Amino acid sequence: MSESKREWYVVNTYAGHENKVKDNLLRRVETMGISDYLFRIVVAEEAEIEFKNGKPIEKMRNLFPGYLFVEMIMTDDAWYVVRNTPGVTGFIGSSGGGAKPFPVAQEEIDSILRRIGQGERKVNVDFTIGDSVKILSGPFAGMEGTVDAMNDQSQIATVLTILFGRETPTDIGYNDLEKVL
Repeated sequence: MSESKREWYVVNTYAGHENKVKDNLLRRVETMGISDYLFRIVVAEEAEIEFKNGKPIEKMRNLFPGYLFVEMIMTDDAWYVVRNTPGVTGFIGSSGGGAKPFPVAQEEIDSILRRIGQGERKVNVDFTIGDSVKILSGPFAGMEGTVDAMNDQSQIATVLTILFGRETPTDIGYNDLEKVL
């Protein structure tokens, strides 16, 4: 396993304590001098509008309760600091017994970062609302539908597909759609 490459890892935390663990980890990065090995720490949250007494209130909803995404170079020191941070219960992808975890595939982390508005790569699309599109991958691969809504920040389109004889809205990433001519 390469120890000199920046990669993303999933850190398990106590559910509901993700932001507290992120703050603890950021403090430890500074105090323990591993800022050359630990780069970004992300709690995957998106804004959600709720109505209370008829007034809209924006709340942040955690997409992956109990998990943080950490971009780091997996050295022995960085691994030790992260896994021994208060609130961290371990890494996902580690078999235990001192085995270092496997990194998250770049495509997966790109999709998560785009969804929360932190994606680096924007996809240019040739379709717009009302266009017919084909779904290229995932559980709806091969199906066609009509674009009902588009969110350029998260790079996700709502596509109306026919499922069980009914028109069903489905959220699909721009990368997984192709305009039908």
